Amino acid sequence: MPDLLQEIDEWGPEKVVCVSDARTGMRGVLVVDNTARGTGKGGTRMSPTVTVAEIARLARVMTWKWAAVDLFHGGAKAGIIADPDSPDKERIVRAFARRLADQIPASYVAGLDMGMTEHDAAIIQDELGDRGAAVGVPESLGGVPYDQLGVTGHGVAEAVDAALAHRGRSAVGARVALQGFGAVGAAAARRLHELGAQVVALSTVEGSVHDPDGLDVPRWLDARAEFGDACVAKAPARQRIPRGEELVVDCDVLVPAAGQDVIDEALAAAVRAGFVVEGANLPTTPGARALLAARGVTVVPDFIANAGGAIAAGFAMDARHSAFRPEPEAILRTVAERTRGNTVLVLDTADRGGTLPHEAARELAEERVRTAMRLRGRLPEPV
Repeated sequence: MPDLLQEIDEWGPEKVVCVSDARTGMRGVLVVDNTARGTGKGGTRMSPTVTVAEIARLARVMTWKWAAVDLFHGGAKAGIIADPDSPDKERIVRAFARRLADQIPASYVAGLDMGMTEHDAAIIQDELGDRGAAVGVPESLGGVPYDQLGVTGHGVAEAVDAALAHRGRSAVGARVALQGFGAVGAAAARRLHELGAQVVALSTVEGSVHDPDGLDVPRWLDARAEFGDACVAKAPARQRIPRGEELVVDCDVLVPAAGQDVIDEALAAAVRAGFVVEGANLPTTPGARALLAARGVTVVPDFIANAGGAIAAGFAMDARHSAFRPEPEAILRTVAERTRGNTVLVLDTADRGGTLPHEAARELAEERVRTAMRLRGRLPEPV
């Protein structure tokens, strides 16, 4: 992995473990980025296109995310190169867990990410015979109900509200475009609707829809529950737009909640929103962020806006060693409080220092990680 070796810096990664299993065809990777603040924790994603470099980038985001929300876990991420719809999924997940038995949960606690479900987390626990091996298991096994609560999307919506308020605006009547209507996008739409915002556009992998007068969010949530990504095909022809155009419709707030690097400089020049709140990890390129800032667009960084899942995972990590589950209301309240507080803190810091919000957020997280590294004796000796 010569390219990744060139990417090692003062923060990490501390460990990259590639695994395979000839019988099932499983190929996977674990990247433990930085454990100065605690054991590595981050989701495991399953996709045919997973790469080591991708998982390393996401592990670094987890390092900053845990530090930003001030929870004591380390940054890590894992990936399995496979089709999440494969009939052999359980065998592949079990093989992945077995091959990493010396790492889980000593160096890494597994969680959910793209292509993985509560059932898969339960399989990891079962395969390793350790309740501490994974979080994100079904509620009936003592897990925190991530999907039902929509913790990440709930936090993204709270970040939208906090960012608007910080600029003297209100969420009531604000027009929001969502790229992505999966677990994060749908939960964000639900909470935004409760806050009085108008969702004017949304998309899935099947297409995009737009209504400048506002979409009927409850109806769309019902359609998603019934038809999944194909719900957009049920929209009236007048509402359907080419996939990708949801990113450039006229709106107040754009929430990219799908893939990585979707907003580059060319697209940033066409964005018509005054706010970009990053629901996905790494949705904007550095050049795009600089261009958006030059255009006066406020950007709320990914590891600030979408930290709700990490906050809920913190509750779940504690619950592994307890007979009692945390109350859903307490989880959502904490997600809202920490996400809103961090959004305002980062935007204030960026305004005062004349920096980009991403730079302000990184400085906050880096200082907390650096302090932990210094206290643990992990920094170079002074010359």
